[in-house]
Amino acid sequence: MAEKFDLVADNREDAGKGASRRLRHQGRVPAIIYGAGRPPRSLSFDHNKVILQLENESFYSSVLNIKVGEKSQAAIVKDVQRHPSKPLIMHLDFQRIVEDQVIRMNVPIHLLGADIAVGVKEGGGAVSQLRNDVEVVCLPKDLPEYLELDISQLELDGLMYMADIPLPEGVEIPELAQEVDQVQPIVSIHIIKEVVIEEEVEEGLVEGEEVEGEEVEGEEGEAPAEPPGEGESTDD
Repeated sequence: MAEKFDLVADNREDAGKGASRRLRHQGRVPAIIYGAGRPPRSLSFDHNKVILQLENESFYSSVLNIKVGEKSQAAIVKDVQRHPSKPLIMHLDFQRIVEDQVIRMNVPIHLLGADIAVGVKEGGGAVSQLRNDVEVVCLPKDLPEYLELDISQLELDGLMYMADIPLPEGVEIPELAQEVDQVQPIVSIHIIKEVVIEEEVEEGLVEGEEVEGEEVEGEEGEAPAEPPGEGESTDD
Protein backbone atom coordinates (compact mmCIF):
# COMPACT_ATOMS: atom_id res chain seq x y z
CA MET A 1 0.00 0.00 0.00
CA ALA A 2 1.18 3.51 -0.76
CA GLU A 3 2.52 5.84 1.90
CA LYS A 4 0.10 8.07 3.81
CA PHE A 5 0.49 11.82 4.11
CA ASP A 6 -1.12 14.15 6.64
CA LEU A 7 -2.32 17.55 5.42
CA VAL A 8 -3.84 20.14 7.76
CA ALA A 9 -6.51 22.31 6.13
CA ASP A 10 -8.78 25.20 7.07
CA ASN A 11 -12.32 25.67 5.81
CA ARG A 12 -12.85 28.70 3.60
CA GLU A 13 -16.16 30.41 3.00
CA ASP A 14 -15.23 33.01 0.38
CA ALA A 15 -15.17 31.94 -3.26
CA GLY A 16 -14.03 33.49 -6.50
CA LYS A 17 -10.76 34.73 -7.95
CA GLY A 18 -10.49 37.66 -5.56
CA ALA A 19 -10.79 35.45 -2.49
CA SER A 20 -8.26 32.97 -3.89
CA ARG A 21 -5.84 35.80 -4.65
CA ARG A 22 -6.07 37.07 -1.09
CA LEU A 23 -5.37 33.58 0.25
CA ARG A 24 -2.25 33.28 -1.88
CA HIS A 25 -1.00 36.64 -0.61
CA GLN A 26 -1.39 35.20 2.90
CA GLY A 27 0.76 32.19 2.02
CA ARG A 28 -2.23 29.84 1.64
CA VAL A 29 -3.21 27.54 -1.22
CA PRO A 30 -6.93 27.45 -2.16
CA ALA A 31 -8.29 23.95 -2.69
CA ILE A 32 -11.45 21.92 -3.09
CA ILE A 33 -12.38 18.41 -2.01
CA TYR A 34 -15.28 16.50 -3.58
CA GLY A 35 -16.70 13.02 -4.11
CA ALA A 36 -18.05 10.15 -1.98
CA GLY A 37 -21.61 11.38 -2.53
CA ARG A 38 -21.06 14.53 -0.47
CA PRO A 39 -21.10 18.22 -1.47
CA PRO A 40 -17.77 19.82 -2.46
CA ARG A 41 -15.99 21.76 0.27
CA SER A 42 -13.57 24.65 -0.17
CA LEU A 43 -10.34 24.42 1.83
CA SER A 44 -6.99 26.16 2.15
CA PHE A 45 -3.53 24.84 3.03
CA ASP A 46 -0.22 26.30 4.15
CA HIS A 47 1.72 26.86 0.91
CA ASN A 48 5.18 26.09 2.30
CA LYS A 49 4.07 22.79 3.82
CA VAL A 50 2.24 21.73 0.67
CA ILE A 51 5.11 22.48 -1.68
CA LEU A 52 7.42 20.34 0.47
CA GLN A 53 4.97 17.44 0.24
CA LEU A 54 4.74 17.82 -3.53
CA GLU A 55 8.48 17.19 -3.85
CA ASN A 56 7.82 13.58 -2.83
CA GLU A 57 6.90 11.43 -5.84
CA SER A 58 4.69 9.25 -3.62
CA PHE A 59 2.41 12.20 -2.84
CA TYR A 60 0.74 11.88 -6.23
CA SER A 61 -0.05 8.16 -5.87
CA SER A 62 -0.86 7.87 -2.18
CA VAL A 63 -3.84 8.06 0.13
CA LEU A 64 -3.74 11.46 1.82
CA ASN A 65 -5.17 12.14 5.26
CA ILE A 66 -6.72 15.62 5.22
CA LYS A 67 -7.41 17.04 8.67
CA VAL A 68 -9.90 19.86 9.19
CA GLY A 69 -10.20 20.67 12.88
CA GLU A 70 -10.93 17.43 14.74
CA LYS A 71 -12.12 15.58 11.62
CA SER A 72 -10.07 13.65 9.07
CA GLN A 73 -10.89 12.59 5.53
CA ALA A 74 -9.01 10.14 3.31
CA ALA A 75 -8.48 11.55 -0.18
CA ILE A 76 -6.30 11.41 -3.28
CA VAL A 77 -4.95 14.35 -5.24
CA LYS A 78 -6.62 14.79 -8.63
CA ASP A 79 -5.12 18.04 -9.90
CA VAL A 80 -2.29 20.43 -9.02
CA GLN A 81 -2.33 23.85 -10.68
CA ARG A 82 1.04 25.61 -10.70
CA HIS A 83 2.06 29.14 -11.62
CA PRO A 84 3.52 29.12 -15.16
CA SER A 85 6.74 30.91 -14.21
CA LYS A 86 7.01 31.00 -10.41
CA PRO A 87 7.45 28.21 -7.85
CA LEU A 88 3.91 28.67 -6.59
CA ILE A 89 0.98 26.28 -6.19
CA MET A 90 -2.17 28.01 -7.39
CA HIS A 91 -4.88 25.45 -6.58
CA LEU A 92 -5.38 21.84 -5.46
CA ASP A 93 -8.18 19.39 -6.22
CA PHE A 94 -8.80 16.36 -3.99
CA GLN A 95 -11.21 13.46 -4.28
CA ARG A 96 -12.64 11.84 -1.17
CA ILE A 97 -12.28 8.08 -1.05
CA VAL A 98 -14.33 5.36 0.61
CA GLU A 99 -12.73 2.10 1.73
CA ASP A 100 -15.04 -0.18 -0.24
CA GLN A 101 -15.11 1.86 -3.47
CA VAL A 102 -12.50 1.39 -6.20
CA ILE A 103 -10.39 4.34 -7.32
CA ARG A 104 -8.50 5.14 -10.52
CA MET A 105 -5.01 6.50 -10.02
CA ASN A 106 -1.82 7.05 -12.01
CA VAL A 107 1.19 5.44 -10.37
CA PRO A 108 4.88 5.67 -11.39
CA ILE A 109 6.75 2.85 -13.11
CA HIS A 110 10.18 2.10 -11.62
CA LEU A 111 12.71 0.11 -13.67
CA LEU A 112 14.86 -2.49 -11.93
CA GLY A 113 18.22 -3.73 -13.24
CA ALA A 114 18.68 -0.96 -15.81
CA ASP A 115 22.43 -0.75 -15.17
CA ILE A 116 22.97 -4.51 -15.57
CA ALA A 117 20.53 -5.19 -18.40
CA VAL A 118 21.86 -7.59 -21.05
CA GLY A 119 21.34 -5.02 -23.81
CA VAL A 120 23.40 -2.49 -21.85
CA LYS A 121 26.24 -4.65 -20.48
CA GLU A 122 26.71 -6.88 -23.53
CA GLY A 123 25.12 -4.90 -26.35
CA GLY A 124 26.30 -1.41 -25.45
CA GLY A 125 22.82 0.02 -25.74
CA ALA A 126 21.01 2.64 -23.68
CA VAL A 127 17.75 2.27 -21.80
CA SER A 128 14.84 4.38 -23.02
CA GLN A 129 11.82 4.52 -20.71
CA LEU A 130 8.83 5.22 -22.93
CA ARG A 131 6.18 5.41 -20.22
CA ASN A 132 6.77 6.85 -16.75
CA ASP A 133 3.41 6.00 -15.20
CA VAL A 134 0.25 4.00 -15.75
CA GLU A 135 -3.35 4.20 -14.55
CA VAL A 136 -4.46 1.48 -12.14
CA VAL A 137 -7.83 0.56 -10.65
CA CYS A 138 -8.04 -0.84 -7.13
CA LEU A 139 -9.47 -0.40 -3.65
CA PRO A 140 -7.75 2.32 -1.58
CA LYS A 141 -6.12 -0.30 0.68
CA ASP A 142 -4.46 -1.93 -2.36
CA LEU A 143 -3.13 1.27 -3.95
CA PRO A 144 0.58 0.73 -4.75
CA GLU A 145 3.06 3.56 -4.30
CA TYR A 146 4.64 2.51 -7.62
CA LEU A 147 4.96 -0.49 -9.94
CA GLU A 148 8.28 -2.22 -10.62
CA LEU A 149 9.48 -3.74 -13.88
CA ASP A 150 12.66 -5.86 -13.93
CA ILE A 151 14.53 -5.24 -17.20
CA SER A 152 17.80 -6.98 -16.29
CA GLN A 153 17.22 -9.65 -18.99
CA LEU A 154 16.16 -7.21 -21.71
CA GLU A 155 18.42 -7.57 -24.75
CA LEU A 156 19.55 -5.03 -27.32
CA ASP A 157 16.65 -3.83 -29.52
CA GLY A 158 14.26 -5.52 -27.11
CA LEU A 159 10.97 -4.12 -25.83
CA MET A 160 8.90 -4.71 -22.71
CA TYR A 161 5.23 -3.93 -22.47
CA MET A 162 2.61 -3.07 -19.88
CA ALA A 163 1.60 -6.71 -19.69
CA ASP A 164 5.11 -7.51 -18.43
CA ILE A 165 4.58 -5.48 -15.23
CA PRO A 166 3.82 -7.73 -12.22
CA LEU A 167 0.69 -6.44 -10.49
CA PRO A 168 0.00 -6.65 -6.75
CA GLU A 169 -3.13 -8.51 -5.72
CA GLY A 170 -6.26 -6.46 -6.22
CA VAL A 171 -4.66 -4.08 -8.73
CA GLU A 172 -5.66 -3.91 -12.41
CA ILE A 173 -4.49 -1.88 -15.40
CA PRO A 174 -7.54 -0.86 -17.50
CA GLU A 175 -5.36 -0.24 -20.55
CA LEU A 176 -4.58 -3.97 -20.76
CA ALA A 177 -8.21 -4.61 -21.65
CA GLN A 178 -7.67 -2.78 -24.96
CA GLU A 179 -6.55 -4.37 -28.21
CA VAL A 180 -2.97 -5.64 -28.21
CA ASP A 181 -1.83 -3.24 -30.92
CA GLN A 182 -3.06 -0.30 -28.84
CA VAL A 183 -0.89 -1.15 -25.83
CA GLN A 184 2.32 0.85 -26.03
CA PRO A 185 5.75 -0.47 -24.96
CA ILE A 186 7.11 0.65 -21.61
CA VAL A 187 10.87 0.43 -22.17
CA SER A 188 13.41 -0.38 -24.88
CA ILE A 189 17.17 -0.73 -25.26
CA HIS A 190 18.80 0.60 -28.42
CA ILE A 191 22.12 1.88 -29.68
CA ILE A 192 21.97 5.66 -29.73
CA LYS A 193 23.40 6.89 -33.03
CA GLU A 194 24.77 10.38 -33.40
CA VAL A 195 23.57 12.11 -36.55
CA VAL A 196 25.58 15.05 -37.86
CA ILE A 197 23.56 17.48 -39.95
CA GLU A 198 25.63 19.70 -42.24
CA GLU A 199 24.23 23.06 -43.14
CA GLU A 200 24.14 23.80 -46.86
CA VAL A 201 24.94 27.36 -47.88
CA GLU A 202 23.64 28.47 -51.25
CA GLU A 203 26.50 29.46 -53.51
CA GLY A 204 26.83 33.19 -53.91
CA LEU A 205 24.53 34.00 -50.98
CA VAL A 206 26.13 35.95 -48.19
CA GLU A 207 24.60 35.54 -44.75
CA GLY A 208 22.29 38.46 -44.02
CA GLU A 209 22.19 39.53 -47.72
CA GLU A 210 18.74 40.23 -49.13
CA VAL A 211 17.80 38.03 -52.10
CA GLU A 212 16.71 39.98 -55.15
CA GLY A 213 12.98 39.90 -55.67
CA GLU A 214 12.23 38.71 -52.13
CA GLU A 215 11.02 40.67 -49.16
CA VAL A 216 12.96 39.86 -46.01
CA GLU A 217 10.27 40.92 -43.59
CA GLY A 218 6.50 40.80 -44.04
CA GLU A 219 4.33 40.96 -47.15
CA GLU A 220 4.17 43.96 -49.41
CA GLY A 221 1.87 46.55 -47.96
CA GLU A 222 1.76 44.83 -44.58
CA ALA A 223 2.13 47.26 -41.71
CA PRO A 224 4.22 46.33 -38.69
CA ALA A 225 2.34 45.41 -35.53
CA GLU A 226 1.54 48.45 -33.45
CA PRO A 227 2.31 48.52 -29.75
CA PRO A 228 -0.65 48.60 -27.34
CA GLY A 229 -2.31 51.96 -26.99
CA GLU A 230 -2.06 54.01 -23.84
CA GLY A 231 -3.79 52.31 -20.95
CA GLU A 232 -3.89 48.93 -22.71
CA SER A 233 -2.17 45.92 -21.16
CA THR A 234 -0.48 42.97 -22.79
CA ASP A 235 -1.30 40.76 -19.82
CA ASP A 236 -4.07 38.16 -20.08
